[in-house]
Amino acid sequence: MANDASAVFDTLSPAVSKGSPADPFTPPADSSLWRKNFLLGAATASYQIEGAVNEDGRLPSIWDTFSAIPGKVLAGDTGAVACDHYHRWEADVEMLASLGLEGYRLSIAWPRVMDAAGAPNRKGIDFYKRLLNRLKEKGITTFVTLYHWDLPQHLEDRGGWLNRDTAYRFADYADLMSCELAGTVDAWATLNEPWCSAYLGYGNGHHAPGLANDRFATQAMHHLLLAHGLAVPVLRTNDPASQKGIVANIGRGTANSDSAADQRAAHLFEVQHNAWILDPLLKGSYPQDLFELWPGTEPLVLDGDMETISAPLDFLGINYYFRTNVASDGAHGFRDVPLEGVERTQMGWEVYPDGLRDLLIGFKETYHNLPPIYITENGMASDDEVTDGHVEDTQRISFLRRHLAAVDQAIKAGVDIRGYFLWSLMDNFEWAFGYERRFGVVHVDYSTQKRTIKRSAELVEKFLQERKAKA
Repeated sequence: MANDASAVFDTLSPAVSKGSPADPFTPPADSSLWRKNFLLGAATASYQIEGAVNEDGRLPSIWDTFSAIPGKVLAGDTGAVACDHYHRWEADVEMLASLGLEGYRLSIAWPRVMDAAGAPNRKGIDFYKRLLNRLKEKGITTFVTLYHWDLPQHLEDRGGWLNRDTAYRFADYADLMSCELAGTVDAWATLNEPWCSAYLGYGNGHHAPGLANDRFATQAMHHLLLAHGLAVPVLRTNDPASQKGIVANIGRGTANSDSAADQRAAHLFEVQHNAWILDPLLKGSYPQDLFELWPGTEPLVLDGDMETISAPLDFLGINYYFRTNVASDGAHGFRDVPLEGVERTQMGWEVYPDGLRDLLIGFKETYHNLPPIYITENGMASDDEVTDGHVEDTQRISFLRRHLAAVDQAIKAGVDIRGYFLWSLMDNFEWAFGYERRFGVVHVDYSTQKRTIKRSAELVEKFLQERKAKA
């Protein structure tokens, strides 16, 4: 099957699954990944790796508050220490550079760089200046996300993303950071995964701040997207040489049967997961099908809001992990119908690389103004262990190989994809799942903070060396 990413890059051979030193990663000779201008990097997020939550003037975030509530995070874990990156950043940059990774996507902790009155916190800002300057010294392309879910708690106390004023406070934050860090950032992303912030944070309560109301979710989403729209012109003014974009997580929905009801359910899944974000950004309107799912939840939209939200982007970041098989719920929505006998990760997510390809090609057909795309997150969690100083993460190697094949197929179908970031550089605090789920290509022993390069990272390094030699 020429159109099957799993067929293009075969799954693990028996030899590899036993930890063979054979190379199961290197792409075929005709892969777009060999292009020297295709950026290959890794990604992290501030709350997931930094720790030091009470140091140098950092204020509490909604995740500090949420993770301290018993039962909200697996095993009662918090991001108080995480990977201690705030103190170990220099060694982490050396590690990143030693792997030959060309790009690094990081986020700034809003509570670390401003006080409650909106004044700069110089110690926090200086941390990011040192980090970004060192990355530039190493020749690493920098993608900086302004908001990766760690809203200052004092803003949540005033309503958080349900309060329209938070969007304006975000624009102030973007103004400060782009003035302070201009010249050290190659690409700014305003938000990471507004779907998660809105739906998991305000719709079902799985994430901070833990509210659960569909009407809250749609209003929070509108204010998140408004914040993005208000920030983009500020970023353009203060740091004109950089790219400006946003990062959206996308989900593939497939129907459990050929029935019209199940096909409609799969469509509604993708409306809720994808069009809810992409339509406002690229069409200037919300998909009306969304309110078939959630009747009566239309957000309050003021004159000019949609024009602000739909300002042109330099790039669109795409995060993809799995697909969801759905059936009609018999009413106006859908229900999950997990498939049996499919490959899954430690998260329980199905490994389905073709979903990434299909969605990317579909977006090109749907949005005629689709900007250049970077895959800003893709990866998987596995229960990795260090054995004799090594980590043989064979499933991750196969996962990455097949998903990169899917990206290559989308490029060959005409989608403008310019780079790919592994999620994640290292194991870290996985939000409501704490430290049990390991997404990194570098293993972290949380008791000692020792980093151990996994086999997947070694193979990515090897490929990059080969590509550089051929350039």
